[in-house]
Amino acid sequence: MRSVVLLVMIGLVELGVSQHYSQLQWLSQLRGRRRHVGWQAEDMDCPLECDCPSAYPTAMYCHGRNLQHVPYVPSHIKYAYLQRNQITSIQDGVFDNATNLLWVVLFHNQLNSDKIGKNVFSKLKNLDQLYLDHNELTRVPPNLPNSITTLRLGHNKISKINSNSFEGMANITTLQLQANAIEDVGGVFKGLKSLTLLDIRKNKLRKIPENLPETLQQLYLEFNNIDSVPAGFLSMYPKLHFVRLAHNRLTDKGLPYNVFNISTLVELDLSFNKLEKIPLVSRNLENLYLHANKIKEFSLSSFCSTIDMRNFSRLRVLRLDANKIGAKDIPAEAAYCLRRVAFIDV
Repeated sequence: MRSVVLLVMIGLVELGVSQHYSQLQWLSQLRGRRRHVGWQAEDMDCPLECDCPSAYPTAMYCHGRNLQHVPYVPSHIKYAYLQRNQITSIQDGVFDNATNLLWVVLFHNQLNSDKIGKNVFSKLKNLDQLYLDHNELTRVPPNLPNSITTLRLGHNKISKINSNSFEGMANITTLQLQANAIEDVGGVFKGLKSLTLLDIRKNKLRKIPENLPETLQQLYLEFNNIDSVPAGFLSMYPKLHFVRLAHNRLTDKGLPYNVFNISTLVELDLSFNKLEKIPLVSRNLENLYLHANKIKEFSLSSFCSTIDMRNFSRLRVLRLDANKIGAKDIPAEAAYCLRRVAFIDV
């Protein structure tokens, strides 16, 4: 009976505390209880709606909490995981206490461009990775720090990119803009002197972007409205290894004769277009995807200018299925020219 009375008394005391303090003071009291269960000093500073495990003292996990705003970020936090919430806005100053942030992860929210402050990210001078994909953005957030190396803006509603959107961002290596509504990019990528991967799939581009940086290694342009490739395009980018142009409107007329005969190219995807001929490609090319076109003949000269023991293609994968040719159309000499091929689909 005495234990029951004691429990009731404890309940009354805590009820009295909750009524005596304001809401913020009550939260502080709750936070204070953590001291009795082995929490560290950094944990005391962690927002109640998030987790800041002692095993990862610089990380704050707030993902999948139905949050509608960005919570307070403690000054020692370097990695803020805020994905899969219902955040619509970010006000200026929300990250000012945590200027050492390296990663800000905000994908799968409901961010609105009109509700993002102009200087939200400007003070994060060490920010390395910013994930804003799968939101409701209509433009690139302004004043992004020059320290960013990875920027994800895919699956938004961006239709236009201002000429100064990426100004000064010389450290960025990966830029993802896929699944937006972009029709033209002008020369906005010109100053990105470290860019190695540009993903601009599933947009409304009618032509291949101009003035790309020479550092580019991977270019993804699938699912656009591109009908031609400029003459000498690939020769301007000596480090470009992967080019994907599937699901566009390419025709033979839109491909200059020698445009893909570049020795640095490793993979070329031209599937799901309107090509009737196999384009001339470099002997160093390893993967060529031409399926789902209108190709009517197998031209061995597209791979080897002459047939001899020293002149052969390094092609390993060749897809020609869903065209107007079959296995019987491949000449016997292909065994010499395509001697390294491990997979041909016709």
